[in-house]
Amino acid sequence: MDLFAAPQRIAELRRLIEHHNRLYYREDRPEISDAEYDALFRELVALEEQYPQLAAADSPTRRVGSAPLEKFAQITHRLPMLSLENAFTEADIADFDERVKRFLGMESGAALAYVCEPKMDGIAVELVYEQGRFAAGSTRGDGFTGEDITKNLQTIKSLPLRLDTDSPPLLCEVRGEVFLPLEPFRRLNAEREEAGEAPFANPRNACPTRSTAWW
Repeated sequence: MDLFAAPQRIAELRRLIEHHNRLYYREDRPEISDAEYDALFRELVALEEQYPQLAAADSPTRRVGSAPLEKFAQITHRLPMLSLENAFTEADIADFDERVKRFLGMESGAALAYVCEPKMDGIAVELVYEQGRFAAGSTRGDGFTGEDITKNLQTIKSLPLRLDTDSPPLLCEVRGEVFLPLEPFRRLNAEREEAGEAPFANPRNACPTRSTAWW
């Protein structure tokens, strides 16, 4: 393929691969076989190697090919990342309910519905997108400064490297949780022990360094 046709084909391959990544990793409804996906990916890798000037930082190929970092620089949050409070008793929950109602201007005895869900024991992270492209990712840290885990987060296939919109905001900061499922965690520790390395104490400690974590 010549240099005139390559940019259009590379753009199309990136769009297709990100589309199928979203279906497979985030929506659990793949449209093509693994072999068909691998063929698209190999074609993109080959074209970017042939025309390195056309390779982009947010290309799907940037998820592979380099090991995640285990030592990190620091990133200062634009806005503090505050943690949630714990509730251990019915009185704690009742106090929370009263605070919410005061904030909403509701009467103390008014009915208020809540939605609850299990909490994954992972690490809180902040993703920064600039003009729709993933630019940086960090841990909460002390709430004001966190560890720069951008390179590690790029290996999580369920995390988009580009926002799925034709009109992205100039700046978008997303906060959520990264966690490591138990089965990959057990395999990871078994591999570390076989290699003579100390196992991780729990999945949460392993999250920042492993590409098997989930977003």
